[in-house]
Amino acid sequence: MTGGSTGGSAKGLRVVIVGGSMGGLLAGNMLHRAGCDVTVHERIDTELAERGAGIATHSGLHAALESLGLSIQGAFGNGLENRITLGTDGSILARHHLPQIMATWGHLYRLLRSNFPEDRYVAGSNFTRFEQRGEGVLARFEDGSSVQADLLIGADGVRSTVRPQLWPEAVPEYAGYVAWRGILDEDRLSPEHRDILLSHFIVCLPPGEHVVGYPVAGADGGMSPGRRRFNIVWYRLTTAEQLQRMQTDASGHYHEAGIAPDLIERSWIDEVRRAAEERLPPCLAEPMNLAHGIFFQTIVDLEVPRMVRGRVAMLGDAAFSARPHTGMGVVKATGDAVRLAEAIEANPGDLTRALSDYDEERTRYGRSLVRFGRQLGTHIETPGRSAEDRALGDYLRQPENVIQAISIPPPCSPLKVFREDAHAG
Repeated sequence: MTGGSTGGSAKGLRVVIVGGSMGGLLAGNMLHRAGCDVTVHERIDTELAERGAGIATHSGLHAALESLGLSIQGAFGNGLENRITLGTDGSILARHHLPQIMATWGHLYRLLRSNFPEDRYVAGSNFTRFEQRGEGVLARFEDGSSVQADLLIGADGVRSTVRPQLWPEAVPEYAGYVAWRGILDEDRLSPEHRDILLSHFIVCLPPGEHVVGYPVAGADGGMSPGRRRFNIVWYRLTTAEQLQRMQTDASGHYHEAGIAPDLIERSWIDEVRRAAEERLPPCLAEPMNLAHGIFFQTIVDLEVPRMVRGRVAMLGDAAFSARPHTGMGVVKATGDAVRLAEAIEANPGDLTRALSDYDEERTRYGRSLVRFGRQLGTHIETPGRSAEDRALGDYLRQPENVIQAISIPPPCSPLKVFREDAHAG
């Protein structure tokens, strides 16, 4: 496949996006709306599967979706008013009022996918490398095809194939723990626990670790009682050696980039369920034990020196990956996509200036968000924490503080320590 444009305005600007998940679709929708000639290339040749993962949404995501004529509130968002911190005995230790809409990865993905032109989304298109050519770039794919474009966007996640060509030294850094995730229909929850689980954003702090849970829409988008689901995430300390064993399947193959949920050895799932019975309150142990297809996410930090080099721009987790405690992964990708489209529209005929503006602002923001994620992660009691990190971690493990820190953008946090840090950044 070949083609391209030498124009510099938004209208007709030829853009190739590598990665057809959330970040790639956000960028594709934004740039298509701005008038760019854009295609999204996804290596998987079928529709991406539902990831049993909840997403805390924020105003930036709502505004971006509304600019595309979409609404998370009217589609698949589950509104909550209150947060609570539970003790390991199930008692409520703290409360905090914070209206927030909770969604799922799968629903947001399908919303964006349906809004993007079908003929501009190329599934089964495995990117291999790019070549910068003057004021353009040539993207090459595994099947031998290539696309000549004005701009290449790497939106292919934390294990990006675009990023190593720009910054081979920028690799994910393991944080010392994983997130076990599960989701289940509300009718599988016992009446004893259903009400509290489906009416709050819940945080629990078993010794040294952290659990978050909240209701989301059902698989069909239903939000009425009886049709919802409960999403649970348990951050568990895991040594690098143990992680390697967890990422090795029954045949002995080690999956360095992450193991698929259906390949995780049953013994690891059995172990985490036994631990839930011992370490979690009964209302959280129940969904951890009943959820089908639980899996783990390796928690890493990732930073790149810059978001742009030449005619290649990075976006979302492919550039900066902050820990999930921030609740900002999709929101950051949204901000990247919005800012890139705005910069291109604001600099017609001058793509170099547009990319420079995008690079400066989003590199600064990405770096600050990774720092914020590390700060929130100090309450997970990993070995080797500094005295400063232990002090902050102890502060965050106070029941009334943790629910005012998790999944809240730093400038909006009621906690003074984060507001001051965000202002300084």
